Amino acid sequence: MPHPESILLGELAHVGFFQVDAERTVTAVSPELTRITGFSEEEVVGKPCLSLLRCPTCLRSCGVFEHGRIQDAHLTIFRKDGTEVAVERSGVSIRDDDGRIVGAFETVREIGGDPEADACAPPAALEAMMTGLGRMFVAVDAELNIVQMSERLPEELGRERESLVGSSIAALFGTELFGADGELRKAIDDGRRREGRRAYMETFDGARVPVSLSVGPVEGDEAGCGHPDVKAVVMLRRDSDGDSSPAPLPTYHGMVGRSPAMQRIFRLVDLLEESDSTVLVTGDSGTGKELVAKAIHESSRRADGPFVAVNCAALPSELLESELFGHVRGAFTGAVRDRAGRFEMADGGTLFLDEIGDLGPALQGKILRALQEHTFERVGDSRTRTVDVRVIAATHVDLERAVAERRFRDDLYYRLKVIPVHVPALRDRREDLPSLIAHFMERMAGRLGRSVRLSPDAGRHLLAHTWPGNVRELENALEYAITVCEGQTIHIQDLPPEIQAGATPTVPSTSSQPPAHAPGTRPGPLDLPQDELAEAARIEGALLKARYNRTAAAELLGMSRTTLWRKMREYRL
Repeated sequence: MPHPESILLGELAHVGFFQVDAERTVTAVSPELTRITGFSEEEVVGKPCLSLLRCPTCLRSCGVFEHGRIQDAHLTIFRKDGTEVAVERSGVSIRDDDGRIVGAFETVREIGGDPEADACAPPAALEAMMTGLGRMFVAVDAELNIVQMSERLPEELGRERESLVGSSIAALFGTELFGADGELRKAIDDGRRREGRRAYMETFDGARVPVSLSVGPVEGDEAGCGHPDVKAVVMLRRDSDGDSSPAPLPTYHGMVGRSPAMQRIFRLVDLLEESDSTVLVTGDSGTGKELVAKAIHESSRRADGPFVAVNCAALPSELLESELFGHVRGAFTGAVRDRAGRFEMADGGTLFLDEIGDLGPALQGKILRALQEHTFERVGDSRTRTVDVRVIAATHVDLERAVAERRFRDDLYYRLKVIPVHVPALRDRREDLPSLIAHFMERMAGRLGRSVRLSPDAGRHLLAHTWPGNVRELENALEYAITVCEGQTIHIQDLPPEIQAGATPTVPSTSSQPPAHAPGTRPGPLDLPQDELAEAARIEGALLKARYNRTAAAELLGMSRTTLWRKMREYRL
């Protein structure tokens, strides 16, 4: 099966265009461009692009690789016979799903050439199409009716082209995105781009094919050859096209963890299946202690009973007692009716007492009695009530220290600590980071209706972060990134500011003379000789500007990739 890019390029064969790879080697050229330049396809394919476009301006810098795109740039190039010709050049860089530049697609129009050909290849329409190079496309008018599409699309749908032209795009992809209040309809109306929205298209036999959609506006009166009413181009790809995503991650009661520490927890939860013993779950804030408690409940014979959670740190003691044990009418101001507490609500199931280390002394005694005797009284009541409750407590406080300092009752501590479970901090199970990132991204993509990926640089920043907020911080950071990401790839600038700041490499300071390094050792970025600090800082800045694409950074610095790589190793960048 031909690659989608080659199909789309074939559809534009009447246009003067060429395509290059990451090394700027020509990989495709249209007959129209060979006519303009005088070079045959055999003479330029596989060779540097300068062998095709002999342009003095291009020798200085390449706008497509440096800026990602160029639009209507006027150039003078030399034909094969040495004569000059004025052209107008537009182009966009091609990025893979990880955001890396893997090439570029450029159109070249001879100024003063065939006006009919010019009308068939307006730069704005080609620009819109090329934003999704490698995908199928559908061009729509202001009413979002289909006026043009990739030749491949009717075949994919098992439908005739004539049955699609003139129909509403909402009939093809649904009203959720293209209905009156649909996100992509609003984007088209507002002239904005949107990328990576998940949808389904229905084939002739009724199958629903998952696709990823991107839309881009088309400006101007002549948006396409023979279709002056085109307002937007919708790019699409099957979610399975070129998708190397791993199989769904195995989870254990909603938890992801392949590290030995997490596997030990999973095995312990299985062993507690027939037990009603009290469990004390310890660990830093944000490690997922409540998930562990839920897993214990769901694996136990109490799974059909209620799971009731209460945060002991969220309420003052006078209110927390009522929350836990309930109250009767008139017990205090505002008690206008009898109310059951969490112990009663959890009867026959599990009560999860989160942050139990924050309990005051009086409540500690009452909870101890409830654990020992399974009895209690509501606030303001003399009637003793009995419940069948299994208690799981959790805390980030060092209870042993609290007991030693007489801030926590030792008898309650030992009553809680029948089965201790410690949940490790994320920094202590870093091998789980890739799985957790994939798990959260997949879950949020489904909830938010977006299909996004991490760029390699963003992935490395996430893996390098210390995660003081643990799994909760990771989950929140990914939700932030997916929300603010405008395209289909999450880049460093889409990450929360505190993660960007913590992961940005430090540029060497020039404020003081660094210490000399020992003979025979390679200096790090902070102990360079004074005369190299400025160069190290300049290279660091170029790398950051080029998003650590070494080819682009080398061009910014005016040096070869080999030299840049050698200096990066020398300066430990």
